[in-house]
Amino acid sequence: KFSKTTNMKRAIALLLLLLSLQTFAQCWQSISAGEYHSLAVKDDGTLWAWGKNTLYQLGDGTDVIKNIPTQIGTANNWVKVHAGYSSSYGIKADGTLWAWGSNGSGKLGTGNTNWVIPNPTQIGIATNWLSVSDGWYHTIAVKTDGTLWAWGDNEYGQLGDNTTVDKLTPTQIGTATNWQTLATGIYHSLAIKTDGTLWFWGSRFNIYGTSTQNNIPTQIGTDTNWLKLAGGQHHCAAIKTNGTLWTWGENSTGQLGDGTTVYRTTPIQVGTANDWLDVSAGTRYTIATKNNLSF
Repeated sequence: KFSKTTNMKRAIALLLLLLSLQTFAQCWQSISAGEYHSLAVKDDGTLWAWGKNTLYQLGDGTDVIKNIPTQIGTANNWVKVHAGYSSSYGIKADGTLWAWGSNGSGKLGTGNTNWVIPNPTQIGIATNWLSVSDGWYHTIAVKTDGTLWAWGDNEYGQLGDNTTVDKLTPTQIGTATNWQTLATGIYHSLAIKTDGTLWFWGSRFNIYGTSTQNNIPTQIGTDTNWLKLAGGQHHCAAIKTNGTLWTWGENSTGQLGDGTTVYRTTPIQVGTANDWLDVSAGTRYTIATKNNLSF
């Protein structure tokens, strides 16, 4: 039988634990989940990582798995992170882009083909990077001026420069200056322009039911109300400005959410709800939130 003192001590300990967890939870400002690892930025601008680390994707200079968030370096000006396929990317407050982890086919953009980059390494000298997304061996990014850039493996035209030649450093794709939102699959790329149009390039296999490919960004349909994007391994998901949810591509595990396992070669609306808020795609699954914050 516990005494009142013991119970009081336990209650105080529990309260302190809850308060500490709440404080800890409130300090994150940006987070990204990759294939087997996660990255996050705290409110103080510090970078943290945890998970699998066999390809140095955590950025601490080792290949040791971390089971809890571990600070990476001492810099305190990180603002965005992207955890991808065993590769990691971060953008600092000064607009510089950094990358580390797996560098197969030069996907990190450092200008070499070293298999791994163990620590965050600046990519070029540009100071106007806005966002970045990576596929299996390629990477695409947008600058604050709305230009589109890509690098890494280009076997399937996933870089969008109308070639199949790999690029070891960021290469501008076309001359458009209205690119806004990005997503990638293993061998394909997706983007939305500021005019709400949706674009696709790279391998069409398992996305459009054919083995052909698009070597340049190609518009999907004619709609001008696309808002958000997510790229899975071989499937895609998107939300329109009217709050509707759309998916297409591989559906072997029901990742399109239409109640079937049938491949879809064009975007199909998922249900009739028009209050979808955000969407994310994993290897063979999709998750989304509604405006009411429920799944």
